[in-house]
Amino acid sequence: MGISLMYYLLVSGGLFALGLLGVLIRRNPLLLLLSVELMLNGANVALIGFSRHWNSTDGQVFALVVMVVAAAEVVIGLGLIVAVFRQRIALDVDGMDHLKG
Repeated sequence: MGISLMYYLLVSGGLFALGLLGVLIRRNPLLLLLSVELMLNGANVALIGFSRHWNSTDGQVFALVVMVVAAAEVVIGLGLIVAVFRQRIALDVDGMDHLKG
């Protein structure tokens, strides 16, 4: 029969909760990006689980689109982090609201 939808949703909820905990607790931008990626992957697992449950490929295609958006988000985020690091500014998310220009 295969893996039940409940297991997909349990893994998805666990990944999403772990990512949300990382976003709320961590202040390092790299760990913040990693936590956001965990949240997106949790959503992807749920999409794949529902796609398998309903025997449709729509969820898998949407999960692929989410992965492309996540990759673009990481590229832009890492570019910003490198630019901040080159200016010798401390990499603290709370202190980045003072950046200008």
